[in-house]
Amino acid sequence: MKASDLLVKTLENEGVEYIFGLPGEENLDFVESLRTSKIKLIVTRHEQAAGFMAATYGRLTGKTGVCLSTLGPGATNLVTAAAYAQLGAMPMLMITGQKPIKKSKQGQFQIVDVVGMMRPLTKFAKQIVSAYSIPSTVREAFRIAEEERPGAVHLELPEDIAAEDTDATLLQVQKPRRPVAEDKAIARAVEMITTAKHPLILIGAGANRKLVSKMLGEFIDKTGIPFFCTQMGKGVVDERHPLYLGTAALSVNDFLHCAIDRADLIINIGHDVVEKPPFIMRPDSAKVIHLNFLSAKVDEVYFPQLEVIGDIGNALWQIKERLALFTPNVIEGIESLKGEPNQNFDYFLKVKTQIDEHLARDSRDERFPIIPQRIVEEVRTAMPSDGILTLDNGMYKLWFARYYRAHERNTILLDNALATMGAGLPSAMAAALIFPNKKILSICGDGGFMMNSQELETALRLKLNLTVLILNDSGYGMIKWKQDAGGFGKFGLDFGNPDFVKYAEAYGANGYRVTKTADLKNILEKCLNQSGVHIIEVPIDYSENERVLTNELRDKACLI
Repeated sequence: MKASDLLVKTLENEGVEYIFGLPGEENLDFVESLRTSKIKLIVTRHEQAAGFMAATYGRLTGKTGVCLSTLGPGATNLVTAAAYAQLGAMPMLMITGQKPIKKSKQGQFQIVDVVGMMRPLTKFAKQIVSAYSIPSTVREAFRIAEEERPGAVHLELPEDIAAEDTDATLLQVQKPRRPVAEDKAIARAVEMITTAKHPLILIGAGANRKLVSKMLGEFIDKTGIPFFCTQMGKGVVDERHPLYLGTAALSVNDFLHCAIDRADLIINIGHDVVEKPPFIMRPDSAKVIHLNFLSAKVDEVYFPQLEVIGDIGNALWQIKERLALFTPNVIEGIESLKGEPNQNFDYFLKVKTQIDEHLARDSRDERFPIIPQRIVEEVRTAMPSDGILTLDNGMYKLWFARYYRAHERNTILLDNALATMGAGLPSAMAAALIFPNKKILSICGDGGFMMNSQELETALRLKLNLTVLILNDSGYGMIKWKQDAGGFGKFGLDFGNPDFVKYAEAYGANGYRVTKTADLKNILEKCLNQSGVHIIEVPIDYSENERVLTNELRDKACLI
């Protein structure tokens, strides 16, 4: 068969459902092979959006998402998406075209070293130089993309190789079993937990895997140890749980850090070095257990005293089963078990009450333009527990990380790794494609939305059901906050916007503008309960950044 046919069959063999992308003439053999395959080609309006969609597919399913581009400018447009998937631990394969490599027909026109460009941004990057190598190369690419830590891989398919004939055969897909933690590490973890007086659990991005959530919930219920999470650890355990303290949306100086500072042991589950961390290491007091698939990367802010390396779910199960000496303890109707008699969580639960009161304080504020706290409250009320919220990147991400309680894993998709603007809408589109019966809501700033707003046409062409909430402050709000907090002059961060209602209607979407605070709830509910693509423009008041996130947190006092 033709090499491009073989490549498509290897992708089918790996279970690929969709390929997102924008083909060029160098991909024509491959596109022709796709025409008669079971794989659906999703043509986007920009390669970056295709990469964001493929990465989100990987994030939500655990299977490798695939995107496609031509050579040169098409491939360079995938660079940001490659970094997005790599830093965010999302399995993704990029397939890019290239001119013939056996002889040149156009000199150096559009040719850049794409494989060399992708190598620092991926786990694996390779040019396919022979049709016979396709089965093994593709199998290796998928294996590397999906094994811990997941990430981006890249294959370049030259035009003449795609047209070759071959009788190479497919390889069988084997799903590997993960190694488990050694017995001595488990025993030491049990000893450290049972002798700690004030342990805390920290849930990081690496815990946000399919098989970890259930076991982690059982571990928390058995031990009765309170927990908090990073931004990308949100929802691994239901945040309505009575032992949930909050999200470390800020690195320091939040109410949550009062509890962190009081802990004498932090069980850090799924720590990922790419996340902006809550600072938990104190050489003179708290000890840290690093429980993860991979060993810790030690630096001046992270140097754990114990590393439990292996499958996270299995390690939690082993530790849970060995924690034998417990006394019953009922916490708000949930039958939990509490550790050794010397353990005391009263301070942590007082901090939780303080945090809950702080977060609830302005949730019903009637000011207009609407303040962030009220927006988060209305979104949480409107969204069902399994509804998926995707966040672009901007000031509102901190507000949603702190205030929005995720009920299930992967129901709030935010990027605290590359933290790139422009991913919110494509990410929501991928979620709507995978889960057509779930409520999908994308929260975007006006700046981030316009970076990939052309994909509204793609969403409508695919007949997706999703809502986009555009928070309009006519500027780059987070950088304004940093500019102001750093004592810099106000300069260079304002811009104008289109009429977002007319903009939505020009694509054939439904456009709405919130003109008073009380209307947000009704408009949100209307859009989420109707099919189609809906755009809601909401003016937002970011003066709360200074009042709450700068002044109030700076002047807070930890409980005694």
